[in-house]
Amino acid sequence: MNRSEEDRAIREIVGRLTEVFPGLSPDTVERAVVESRPEFDGNPIRDYVPLFVERAAKHRLQALTTTAH
Repeated sequence: MNRSEEDRAIREIVGRLTEVFPGLSPDTVERAVVESRPEFDGNPIRDYVPLFVERAAKHRLQALTTTAH
């Protein structure tokens, strides 16, 4: 996966997670994704980075919704 494909996949993640977490602002969702991505910068196999980023961002967002209640 090249960088532009990875960037596209990351943008799709923001869209999906915005739908999964409608109670959170799109900015909050995007921030969770952006903050999760650097965790995988050193990963030499980029094909799975979007999946890992989505999982990490989802955990961050779940933690936000849990603490909000």
